[in-house]
Amino acid sequence: MITSLAIGPLRLSPPLIFAPMAGITDLAVRLLAREHGAPLCFTEMISAQGLIRNGKNTVALLRSCREDRPLGIQLFGDDPSAIAESARVIEGNCDLIDINMGCPVRKVVASGAGSALLREPAKVAAIVRAARKATRLPLTIKIRTGWSSGEPSFLEIARIAESEGCDAVTLHPRTRTQMFADHADWDRIAELKAGIGIPVIGSGDLFSGRDVADMLQRTGCDGAMIARGALGNPWIFRDAAAILSGGTPPPTTTDERRSTILKHLDFLRDLYGDKTAACEMRKHLSWYVKGLGGAARFRALINTLSEIEQFKEAVTTFFVQAEHEFDAR
Repeated sequence: MITSLAIGPLRLSPPLIFAPMAGITDLAVRLLAREHGAPLCFTEMISAQGLIRNGKNTVALLRSCREDRPLGIQLFGDDPSAIAESARVIEGNCDLIDINMGCPVRKVVASGAGSALLREPAKVAAIVRAARKATRLPLTIKIRTGWSSGEPSFLEIARIAESEGCDAVTLHPRTRTQMFADHADWDRIAELKAGIGIPVIGSGDLFSGRDVADMLQRTGCDGAMIARGALGNPWIFRDAAAILSGGTPPPTTTDERRSTILKHLDFLRDLYGDKTAACEMRKHLSWYVKGLGGAARFRALINTLSEIEQFKEAVTTFFVQAEHEFDAR
């Protein structure tokens, strides 16, 4: 089983990456993922134009710390010169630069970026060429299989990126029109692995450590990028690492869930202050308790709370009750 991943000079062991997710992968979430075994984490996707214009909200996405390394930054945009300039701006802030060529969100696509680039091979070449000249850092792209099932452009786009100096390609094997519906077609990852010479990182439908191991074994890809499967589940990195090393992942205990949530609250408080931390934590708490008994009542409760200490009390009460219910079985 694959145990490490080389992207240019960057070495990752185990071969796992925490994906960039807008509105989610802030510093607090990344630090928790790292504590549970994520070797490389990404910031949220960042606008190249926003960076070179020094937009306040865009620059805030770069917030990091010494413990948050190695760090990847994913850029989006359709202007080669803007991508190149933004790559120069962030070079000292990260260890790897990725260019998003797969985001299916309408606003991004309408700007000519994200999945729209899957229909623009000449522009892809110009963007990767400009970025490669602008930075010595490892350079990657993230793509989908194509705009639609009738336009499977991923092999062409990946080969162009390789020829222009890209160090690896991440493939989410859905089309733009699929968005996140249906199942990710892992066979496309295997097809890409056989079709290019640089590392291929697989993404899509990775919701457990076993899913990660199965993808690596089935497709032969060089690494796995975990996205939605890590929401409320930072243990997925630990579990995947255990399975890849031939072991069995330990169960996630009730106490571990509780202590991780409380630590997440503290990280958010330090990052944003109490008011914003409370707002941010609501969505994360819904993911943390998904599938647990009483989760619906808990979600309804936290939507009425506004103070961090109230959140902490509610979390403690919820998991004390969960432990009692488990012991009673």
